[in-house]
Amino acid sequence: MSFFTSLSGMKNAEIDLRVIAHNIANAETAGFKKSSAQFSDLVASGSATDPRRTAGIGATVSAITQDFALGPLEQTGRSLDLAVDGDGFFALANPFSGDLSFTRNGNFRLTATGEMQDANGNSLQAFPVDAAGLPTSAVPGDVIVPLTNGAGSALANVTINGRGIINAAYADGTAEPVGQIALATFAAPNGLRAIGQTKWQASGDSGAPQFGNPGLGNYGEMISGALERSNVDLAEEMVSLLTAQRNFQANARAIDTATQISQTVLNLRQ
Repeated sequence: MSFFTSLSGMKNAEIDLRVIAHNIANAETAGFKKSSAQFSDLVASGSATDPRRTAGIGATVSAITQDFALGPLEQTGRSLDLAVDGDGFFALANPFSGDLSFTRNGNFRLTATGEMQDANGNSLQAFPVDAAGLPTSAVPGDVIVPLTNGAGSALANVTINGRGIINAAYADGTAEPVGQIALATFAAPNGLRAIGQTKWQASGDSGAPQFGNPGLGNYGEMISGALERSNVDLAEEMVSLLTAQRNFQANARAIDTATQISQTVLNLRQ
């Protein structure tokens, strides 16, 4: 039984190493959130078992949790780079299926047709606004910036303020609000399903997204010209890496010791 107990410890240490390696690999990924492996013990017991003689049969992974703490903000000076100083997520729509995903990576670009998208072609979601910049609907949609205004002047610049209002400035000196970026929060963000590319999808564990305006409640204020960096602490990860390595070695040594004891017993029987 000691063989299987130590084997479970080696498997857990290997999973821990994989999680730590994933964190370290994404230390420079904008909007990345680190994860940590949680473990629980396994006990072989029943109603007739003497609790004073229950040795246990090893450990297992109980959960791999995500840490959504705010990462450091890096100034880029680019107007379409956005960071959220709060709990909100940017909402993105897949251009083919319309499925929503959520991210903390605010690196956006303007396409030739005036759409605001991420690097993978997903459309940023925003509330439509009137001429005064006030939302006219609580249902967000794709952001489309007109490339010319009513007078035929070409688009000169796009700026976004702390309330998430997207303003389009034109060559004739006029400007008009295009939309207000919609931020999403979740009742249980740890239940979000990671789908890669620093994006998540809502699940039954996370609850449905609750959309709101930047600057209100816990949605967070919009910061233009900045990106949120990964919240991975490399020093902390290196310590965890050494600990996981020692755990793996200790369990391997326990298997080696059990092998030697078994061999000794077999030799005695001979």
